[in-house]
Amino acid sequence: MFLDEVFKRKEELLGKEIKVHGWIRNHRPQKEFGFIDFSDGTCFKHLQIVYDKTLENFESVVALHNGSSIEVTGILQKSEGSGQDIELKASNVFLLGDCPSDYPLQPKRHSNEFLRSIAYLRPRANLFQAVFRIRSLAALAIHEYFGKNGFIYFHAPIITASDCEGAGEMFQVTTQQIEKIKGEVDYKKDFFGKKTSLTVSGQLQAETFATAFSKTYTFGPTFRAENSNTKVHASEFWMIEPEMAFVDLEGNMDIMESMLKYVVKYCLDNAPDEFEFLDKFVEKGLIEKLKKLVNSKFTRITHEEVITILKKADVKWEFTPEYGEDIAKEHEKYITEYFDGPVFITNWPKDIKAFYMKQNEDGKTVAAVDLEVPGAGELMGGSQREEDYNKLLNRMKELQMDTEEMDWYLNIRKYGTCVHSGFGMGFERLLIYLTGVDNIRDVIPYPRTPGNCDF
Repeated sequence: MFLDEVFKRKEELLGKEIKVHGWIRNHRPQKEFGFIDFSDGTCFKHLQIVYDKTLENFESVVALHNGSSIEVTGILQKSEGSGQDIELKASNVFLLGDCPSDYPLQPKRHSNEFLRSIAYLRPRANLFQAVFRIRSLAALAIHEYFGKNGFIYFHAPIITASDCEGAGEMFQVTTQQIEKIKGEVDYKKDFFGKKTSLTVSGQLQAETFATAFSKTYTFGPTFRAENSNTKVHASEFWMIEPEMAFVDLEGNMDIMESMLKYVVKYCLDNAPDEFEFLDKFVEKGLIEKLKKLVNSKFTRITHEEVITILKKADVKWEFTPEYGEDIAKEHEKYITEYFDGPVFITNWPKDIKAFYMKQNEDGKTVAAVDLEVPGAGELMGGSQREEDYNKLLNRMKELQMDTEEMDWYLNIRKYGTCVHSGFGMGFERLLIYLTGVDNIRDVIPYPRTPGNCDF
């Protein structure tokens, strides 16, 4: 029997014999008896195993090491000690897989840096039991939200010839023996007969599905060859990218807000033990922060209005806010505090945004939106996409993009064009916000960052 079922049915199972399988998280043997902190990973709670000298193999059980896997048979009973309401009085403890005494994950506080060095074991630590269960729940909530709202789940290609962001920071894919190449690379000799890379976004391909199904979304891995070593950047991460036909910027924001609130509430409702742990040991006030977001009214304000507010603020900025320019972290923080909640910033300067965004009539801005949330800054970004063929073509030419290679994307505007919008949210950014864990390396199982591709 798994522990998730034991705790759900504990009243029914009290006084009955059960058998469980799992790992020793902590062992406290005494002369006449002993206690085992036991977990099988199916829920955040642990079960206390109590045994005494009546066990036939008492001497062997006393010698069991932390980390060992065991099978335990016994009677489930109410606990007389503090810290748990039930415990298992063992009648038989059988060793399944031994563990040496130098097991690196001992029951003490380990630094996150150390745990990254044993990433294959860190899922057994309490912190990562909480983080990765919430990761699983958040993914489930995302699929559930879009499924309930009639979206088609689209699997975007991992290998692509298109650079969605236009930054060129892509991992190239090749079957050629790089060490033997001399001079210029002949991509015609490559597997696909052209230069190809790992995708930075599934957005462009998702737009093709939006113009067929009206509502679609991608949720998968993306890759950036950006040599950045910050706490919020990774070379491999997951993205949620919905695309909707017949939806303008205002409707796009409605869905962004609705989805985020749904996912946060779903996780809070389904992981109370995990959030209680994170609130206590990682970020004080985490639960209150998340509940406040779910119940907040999201402010909507233009980029120009934001800059005006920042310029009037009685603050000595490290980076002076300017019209026509991006905003800094300190500005994001101030704006969310100013409105005491999440803020949608719309109508950004055209020159600092991507080529595919809808050009506004002023010729200076695009119908783009960033969502800023208290304590985290930017969490989502989106836009109404440019549906006018000629405007998009001219913008691509301005940026000296290869329009022939992108003719399929332009053709969406030729064959039954329509207003359409979408947004993207980095899954790990969401998890940083949800868990309070401040480093992206600790919310993804095996982080890929510059100079690091272990395990």
